[in-house]
Amino acid sequence: MTATPFRTRPRARARARTALLCAALLAATIQTASAAAPASVEGPGGPGGHGGRACERTRGPLDGEARQVRDITQRAKDELKLNSVEVKVTVDGREVLTDALGESMTGVPAEPDMHFRAGSVAFAHIGTVLLQLVEERKVRLDDTVERWLPHVPDAENITLRMLATNTTGLHDYVTDPAFLTELTAHPFRHWTPQDLLAYPYSHPFWYAPGTNWSYSHANYLLLSEALEKITGTRIDELMKQRVTGPLGMRNTQNNFTPDIPAPALHAFTSDRGIYEESTFWNPSWTTAPGAVITTHICDLARSAQAIGSGELLSPRSYRTLLNPGTVGLGTPTATCPASICLKQTEQAHFGLGVIVVNGWVVQNPSFSGYGAIQAYLPSDRLAIAVSATKTADAPEGNMAEEVAERIAAALAPDTPLAIT
Repeated sequence: MTATPFRTRPRARARARTALLCAALLAATIQTASAAAPASVEGPGGPGGHGGRACERTRGPLDGEARQVRDITQRAKDELKLNSVEVKVTVDGREVLTDALGESMTGVPAEPDMHFRAGSVAFAHIGTVLLQLVEERKVRLDDTVERWLPHVPDAENITLRMLATNTTGLHDYVTDPAFLTELTAHPFRHWTPQDLLAYPYSHPFWYAPGTNWSYSHANYLLLSEALEKITGTRIDELMKQRVTGPLGMRNTQNNFTPDIPAPALHAFTSDRGIYEESTFWNPSWTTAPGAVITTHICDLARSAQAIGSGELLSPRSYRTLLNPGTVGLGTPTATCPASICLKQTEQAHFGLGVIVVNGWVVQNPSFSGYGAIQAYLPSDRLAIAVSATKTADAPEGNMAEEVAERIAAALAPDTPLAIT
């Protein structure tokens, strides 16, 4: 549902596992200007929460950066053999281009207002909620969790910060072979938190909590539960009250069922060995109930800008979002191999619900045929949002990242978005 610093792309069942790994790609992600006259001004409020405009293609003849971005996107779609690509780019909140290329289904054009699964984008929102609660002195980042999560092994030594930064040492159920076998065989199965946590709880910790770094979806499943108990409010309502509502992201919502609000962007994948539709595979395994979100490309760009700039946080909390103490962690040990305990560097590291890559603030969900990315470069106030779906001949991995990297190379050549 994410992707993580240092991309290690699994492949047999590796192939069957790749997209089903939601964003186990996250633990696989960090390996290592100005805009021409904008077409419109974005802002919260109005229908769809976009300055009174629906999420639609940029109007009028395209020129300058708008034409450049569209040409890059079209070439990428053709070269990567993608079924659809949706893109929105803004600079300082002003639209450069909003567009959708290709098809949702055969004969059904992709449109910018189509909804898709956003996976780990919710982690950035949850991390922001946690930091807001810290600002309000309702909790401290270094509070241990036994009060709210007494069922968690070693809860008296695990803090909210550790859950939010992936430093607990808990295994990731998404890469557990037993889980993958079940998920591959039964993509429509509904999973409960208890079902999912049984996998990491069946293994010893990779390391003592707080002493190393390794990506685990279990951390954000548990953090969501803790935030619900701290506030007495469901996680979907917390995110609506504190993130998506204030940002005018009216097309970003939790879904307690596999349904996707209409209009839906359809997805297809070869993860199980045949090319098949995966739009309504059950996403309950991806994170906590209440945080399984869908969005559209305009909301994704708004999320990129707001989270990446720290719009909802104090300057101090924003600095914590970007580096909550993870830089320098990630050391292979006798009990944690180099493929798990991944090096966190200044150039590429996991923050607090976000990934920081060469100065870009990123989230990059990829699972069940859906690939997306939100990326923001604070120095240029540049936001890039891309969603991509695949044909049977498309490469493995999150192709939205590839499209975004090409756009970034054109608009911010001195600061590459070097995810791969």
